[in-house]
Amino acid sequence: MSQPILENVEAKFLKAEKPEFEIGDTVDVHTKILEGDKERVQVFTGTVIAKSGSGTREMFVVRRIVAGEGVERKFPVQSPKIEKVVVKRRSRVRRAKLYYLRDRVGKATRLKERRV
Repeated sequence: MSQPILENVEAKFLKAEKPEFEIGDTVDVHTKILEGDKERVQVFTGTVIAKSGSGTREMFVVRRIVAGEGVERKFPVQSPKIEKVVVKRRSRVRRAKLYYLRDRVGKATRLKERRV
């Protein structure tokens, strides 16, 4: 399929307000979780280490440390399960993908804060 046709079809599925965040930002991702017949919101806090795709296929990877173990989760930006993305801290980075943070432990994972 050609690109203009794809964009035209995807346009009706895109969210009205796309969350504004960048690589290196520390974010809270509020995700809707179904438990039986109840629905609740779960917050996943971490650093955005990658973004990929475009349109309805746009994804981002958030990494955090839980009990000394690194946990990464990949979220679709346009998913109805994502309630909101809140930026807690902005960082200055010089890479498009921060995969090098996987090899680092403790204070070595810190990123320089970006003043806005």
